[in-house]
Amino acid sequence: MADPSSYRPKPGQIPDSPGVYKFRDEHRRVIYVGKAKNLRQRVANYFQDLANLHPRTRTMVTTAASVEWTVVSTEVEALQLEYSWIKEFDPRFNVKYRDDKSYPYLAVTLNEEFPRVQVMRGAKKKGVRYFGPYGHAWAIRETVDLMLRVFPVRTCSAGVFKNAARTGRPCLLGYIGKCSAPCVGRVTPEEHRDLAEDFCDFMAGRTGTYIRRLEKDMMQAAEEMEYERAARLRDDAEALKRAMEKSAVVLADATDADLIAVAEDELEAALQIFHVRGGRVRGQRGWVTDKVEAVDTSGLVEHALQQLYGEERGDAVPKEVLVPALPEDTEAVSQWLAERRGSQVSLRIPQRGDKKDLMATVQRNAQQALGLHKTKRASDLTTRSRALEEIAEALGLDTAPLRIECYDISHLQGDDVVASMVVFEDGLARKSEYRRFQIKGFEGQDDVRSMHEVIGRRFKRYLQEKERTGEWEEQPTDTGPAATGPVPGPAATGPAATGPVPGPAATGPAATGPVPGPAATEPAPGPAATGSGLAPATGPAPTGPAPATGPVPAATGPAPGPAVAEDGEPREDDGRPKRFAYPPQLVVVDGGQPQVAAAKRALDELGIDDIAVCGLAKRLEEVWLPDDDDPVVLPRSSEGLYLLQRVRDEAHRFAITYQRAKRAKRIRTSPLDDVSGLGETRKQALIKHFGSVKKLRQATIDEICEVPGIGRRTAESVAAALASTAPAAPAVNTATGEIIEEDDGGSS
Repeated sequence: MADPSSYRPKPGQIPDSPGVYKFRDEHRRVIYVGKAKNLRQRVANYFQDLANLHPRTRTMVTTAASVEWTVVSTEVEALQLEYSWIKEFDPRFNVKYRDDKSYPYLAVTLNEEFPRVQVMRGAKKKGVRYFGPYGHAWAIRETVDLMLRVFPVRTCSAGVFKNAARTGRPCLLGYIGKCSAPCVGRVTPEEHRDLAEDFCDFMAGRTGTYIRRLEKDMMQAAEEMEYERAARLRDDAEALKRAMEKSAVVLADATDADLIAVAEDELEAALQIFHVRGGRVRGQRGWVTDKVEAVDTSGLVEHALQQLYGEERGDAVPKEVLVPALPEDTEAVSQWLAERRGSQVSLRIPQRGDKKDLMATVQRNAQQALGLHKTKRASDLTTRSRALEEIAEALGLDTAPLRIECYDISHLQGDDVVASMVVFEDGLARKSEYRRFQIKGFEGQDDVRSMHEVIGRRFKRYLQEKERTGEWEEQPTDTGPAATGPVPGPAATGPAATGPVPGPAATGPAATGPVPGPAATEPAPGPAATGSGLAPATGPAPTGPAPATGPVPAATGPAPGPAVAEDGEPREDDGRPKRFAYPPQLVVVDGGQPQVAAAKRALDELGIDDIAVCGLAKRLEEVWLPDDDDPVVLPRSSEGLYLLQRVRDEAHRFAITYQRAKRAKRIRTSPLDDVSGLGETRKQALIKHFGSVKKLRQATIDEICEVPGIGRRTAESVAAALASTAPAAPAVNTATGEIIEEDDGGSS
């Protein structure tokens, strides 16, 4: 535990300008990011008597080992830079909202020649119009099915579309009138795009125009005694009305607004967001977060606004945002939202009428979400704690293994040998830490040797990280500038490192004193001044405020130049989580005594003796320990055994998925793979132009040259490669005797 006074900046060192500050721990990882109107006042608050600090703040400042800051010119820039850094560094003490589920959206791919309507999840893509989120995918499909009567937009996949275009026959929806069939030329690309844009307008809330138009056409058809057409128009209007009824009117004035409500206790907070467009609730989503920092409702609202609108532009940011409490700096947040929308955004608390009533409904949803989350988590947390305690007791560990890594080997008769590493922290899978390995040291089938190689490679990387950060002191045998002591750690670096810093790694974007050593780097250019307060090992910090030289670009922020090691390679002292920097308390291998012995031998060869190793054999679910002739047998009802099984099965799943993908990639070969200099993009261009390898093989060199990006020399190489490859024997449909032509896009 660090003493905050050891890295407290000197009086007058911190400027009183707006800016963003970040705390780093002893490994130079960024653990907290914050912003302030006045950096001097805000940062000084962290260095008061520990007894006066909030418990979470106290934990943060005692975990930190240094503090740095960046000066900006406006509070809006500080807000944007804070959001960028939180997203980049993922600090452990910042509030991070996590979706309580993966919400589906109704998406229209306007970036394609023939836009497609479909259900989409995950990250949003550029050029795609999104509506939602919805609670269930079936709700989207029901709405789309009703609307396709009036807006027959394409809904098929790219493969189905291409096949229909090739055969000249549309799919079933084209025959029943729920697709305009652009694949066979029934409508032009422009006419189809107009349909897609009308679909988007209706979903955006502009519904009255289309219903009135349909009713007018219906009356006109009836007057002209075209009763069948009038009946179809009547049914179309009814379909649109039924689609509208699925989202009830909640605001009579056709308001576009997002309503955000917060339910919280001392440890956690739940947020609910209702997306209202055209006066109707078009989507709903919920977030849950741990309150890892001392934050009130206004702070939670500000963090929610950053996460909700940080990547959005234009109409995705509504005209009005209703919240339960205004952020501390309402004017700056409103201006930031307005910049993202491109027009004024109203950020306020609803006081009366329908909006206040709807906010109460959103608040009730937030309270129910928090209650449900706490019920689930209480049960899960109790079970996980008992499982970890049982594992520690069975294996004779001093403490519960909060981080468990499990390794598995996968291959098919000795081919495509791969390994997996999965990580469980506090009994839960940490998928961002999963890693995959290809066995490189030998060929063939040898699980024991493979396990030894994988464990050795993983923990060599761990030792390299410790050496780089100065945690691992190693006496080198060669001579040179770094042969006289322990490898310097990141404490010798920093934006404000000054004075005589030993070793060649003294770097920093704002070093202000003479720094000896051949690898001292120049300041990275940046629009904002950066300063820091560092631990005593770095020498005295400079005095005086850091001069602000201009605004920080909102999209990226001032990225300090990377430190450079003596060999010229970048030193990754940037605060981001490293791939193999964190050691486990327990290593689990999928296997019995031989695999456990191999893993233990790999750790012994590296001099690592503080990591426990065990193996879980599949047949009898026995737990094997190094150097023990008899296994540890856990009761079948044991929560500890169940957790080890989950970890082992997850490692097996991850390994076999990678092995199958690697094997499939090796099997899926094409004659075009042998053409030197022909990349994937030009391969796809050739297949798209000719339709199949068979037709490409029949083409002349001049015809191949017609493909954009294909020169004559490349065309000659393609023709030669295809001529030297005999075509596969044609497939035959055994039921009809029909010969199936090669049209698979080049696979063989």
